[in-house]
Amino acid sequence: MPVDSSRRRALAMLILLSLIWSYNWIVMKQALHYSGPFEFAALRYVFGTAVLFLVLLLRGASLRPPPLAPTILVGLSQTTVFQALVQWALVDGGAGKTALLAYTMPFWVVLIGWAVFRERPAPRVWASLGLAAIGLLLVLAPWRSGGDLPSALLALAGGVGWAIGVIGSKRAFQRGGIDALSLTAWQMLVGAIGLVVIALAVPERPIEWAAWFWAALAYNAVLSSGLAWLLWSSIVARLPAHIAGLSSLAIPVAGIGFAWAVLGERPTGTDAAGIVLILGALALATLKFRRA
Repeated sequence: MPVDSSRRRALAMLILLSLIWSYNWIVMKQALHYSGPFEFAALRYVFGTAVLFLVLLLRGASLRPPPLAPTILVGLSQTTVFQALVQWALVDGGAGKTALLAYTMPFWVVLIGWAVFRERPAPRVWASLGLAAIGLLLVLAPWRSGGDLPSALLALAGGVGWAIGVIGSKRAFQRGGIDALSLTAWQMLVGAIGLVVIALAVPERPIEWAAWFWAALAYNAVLSSGLAWLLWSSIVARLPAHIAGLSSLAIPVAGIGFAWAVLGERPTGTDAAGIVLILGALALATLKFRRA
């Protein structure tokens, strides 16, 4: 297949992936009408794990687990902690704002890498962190009484958990010999077990097994966990890393738009200013600029 045709297909897949993952924030928010946050999180990842292992079987891939220590670290941080916190944040927080705050993950990756691994950020990254800090202050608005500060902090903490998982994945891949889809499936299994433990330990209202709730589970298992990860694997293989990384910017943008259109979550003026600054900071940190 010609290179240009391959890249066009990859860009089309990137658009589809961004739509699936961004609209899922709306699905996750609406699912709370039928279930508690932790039970829904546990169920979606139990089904999602089954889908990924089915994909591995259909591909004829090895089911041998990756190295245990990094798999557990990634599973507990990237799946258990991240998903439990963001789903909890959605109870009182808006879907668009929660998506945006969770996708501050790249900034936490930079800060953790600097603090733990002495990976000094480039000047451009420092500038993006400064913009993000101002944007976060405007979005969190701690001076505003009766706001959604607790849910916003939960979403931010979820982003930190995701960042720890990203760093763990990166270190595991650097050692070599690990397949991306295999690590994704096995870490999701570990994370799903953690979510099931939380769901069993935390009392929640009974699940209303309505048709829409089953549809939400199917969306998460088949599209958000199964198809989306297959798309991501193909995108990474076909596109440069900095272009693939654009999805981390497109998803919260689309999530905010869907939340406004579907849920009526219209940002305040302060929120809008903070959102613009954070998105600008994400673009500055993510995009690879070329000199003329």
